[in-house]
Amino acid sequence: RARPADACSCSPIHPQQAFCNADVVIRAKAVSAKEVDSGNDIYGNPIKRIQYEIKQIKMFKGPDQDIEFIYTAPSTAVCGRLLDTGGKKEYLIAGKSEGNGKMHITLCDLVSTWDSLTPTQKKSLNQRYQMGCECKISRCLSIPCFVSSSDECLWTDWAMEKNNVDGRQAKHYACIKRSDGSCAWYRGMAPPKQEFLDIEDP
Repeated sequence: RARPADACSCSPIHPQQAFCNADVVIRAKAVSAKEVDSGNDIYGNPIKRIQYEIKQIKMFKGPDQDIEFIYTAPSTAVCGRLLDTGGKKEYLIAGKSEGNGKMHITLCDLVSTWDSLTPTQKKSLNQRYQMGCECKISRCLSIPCFVSSSDECLWTDWAMEKNNVDGRQAKHYACIKRSDGSCAWYRGMAPPKQEFLDIEDP
């Protein structure tokens, strides 16, 4: 369906979904960037990519070896993701593994400055997001909306906060599988058992 003239478009995604969909999730700084050739397209034209050399600080999900290079398309129009180089800014980066200490990111992948994450998001990276990877987070576009199965959490930020993809549920909640196999939103820093958020809660 995409035409060559289309700009890059991504559908909004809850940070937990981005975590679960990614092969690799790391905290890292970009040290340098250069344009590299990466084969040819179907017409024989060279494909350019940006290669970021990075310093990995922590890996939350991924292979046994550190990530040394991140690749992305050369501009945002073709879904490239631009990072600040110079090693000052720390990022949370989720993307696809290319093996051998390399990963690939697009504009649609979760890339946030570390400082912009809430304490809950930082904490959830260690275990909580992973605990809900079998759950389904469904975006609610307009109220009312309903879950279609018990393994689903309704993501209502979009409907409740005027198309805000970085709302309360994105910042402070994780969708966790319960012992009976159903899924539910849990809030924040307390152990999940204590602060169960019922779906009716606004």
